[in-house]
Amino acid sequence: MKRYLSVGLVSLISVITMNQSRAQQPVADTLDIEACISTYDADKSSPTKVGHQFWFVDKEFLDGRTLKLSAVAPGLATHPPHQHEEDEFFFVLEGTAEFYLNGKTVEVKPYSTLYCPSWSMHGIKNVGDTELKYLVIKKYQN
Repeated sequence: MKRYLSVGLVSLISVITMNQSRAQQPVADTLDIEACISTYDADKSSPTKVGHQFWFVDKEFLDGRTLKLSAVAPGLATHPPHQHEEDEFFFVLEGTAEFYLNGKTVEVKPYSTLYCPSWSMHGIKNVGDTELKYLVIKKYQN
């Protein structure tokens, strides 16, 4: 089980760091260490209808790659199942999530990686009795 968790986490981290555009100047030449660190700050999170969100990396930072924490109250979902051009990953940190993908659902616990392929109908809902916290990793189209 630990091996699968490690593989999922490594896959998730790879999405964040891979494929820097060859046409761009290397990131190491343009950013100092302070610009490369983002620490969660509840005071800087944004309220949502179902909880809050915190952007560790927004789409303006690099080339559309993002990393966001979403927090959802028990029994709620950020939005109904939907689809979009970009694929995305969810990584469950705390709580119990119901993952919907193309007509099927599965319940998952912390340290689960969920992949939403491009144009798939997908969604995530808090089915536990505590706050659900998960990371969303996505690269927006330019």
